[in-house]
Amino acid sequence: MEENENVKNQDDALNDTVNPDIENKQEQTQAEPNEASSEENKEAGNDTVSDKKSKKFKIRHAQEKAMEEAKAKYAELNDKYLRLFSEFDNHRKRTAKEKLEMSATAAENVIKDILPVLDDFERALQNMEKNGNEADLQGVTLIFNKLKTVLKNKGLEEIEAMDTEFNTDEHEALTMIPAPDEDKKGKVLDVIQKGYKLNGKVIRFARVVVGN
Repeated sequence: MEENENVKNQDDALNDTVNPDIENKQEQTQAEPNEASSEENKEAGNDTVSDKKSKKFKIRHAQEKAMEEAKAKYAELNDKYLRLFSEFDNHRKRTAKEKLEMSATAAENVIKDILPVLDDFERALQNMEKNGNEADLQGVTLIFNKLKTVLKNKGLEEIEAMDTEFNTDEHEALTMIPAPDEDKKGKVLDVIQKGYKLNGKVIRFARVVVGN
């Protein structure tokens, strides 16, 4: 009996010695997975933060790119608008100028055809003055002055030539003669045919004789 009790006591002592070691190993084994799980969670958290930063960067980059494209598109459209407006304005000015020139040209052609009539009127008046027919002279002079007034209102003006410096922009020299005086050199001594301007433009040069 005593031997059996001794054996039992030895077994209990052995169990007491072994169990703490087993319990410590079990605690370590349970602790290790917990630590691993914590590391995994930490790494997962870092990955999530990194993903969020990457997404924010991509969104910001996309917004900046869209803004740059919008600015480029605006600049392109604004440039097209300015070009179109400039072309339209030039076209409007050119059309208005062409209409004005066309109107002036039409009037110029008509008045050019009338100029010989003016010449005939002046010659007729000169002859009437020589013949001494005062009544006819006054009637024709009145008609002639009315015609000159109408043409003047249309922009016709006579070119001053007699006793002026010879000007190739307005005068056409038919001949040159010795000047009677030194101060007459280079000046118009006689007018063979009157010259005219229409709205500042020479439509017929004055045919003159120039002193040399």
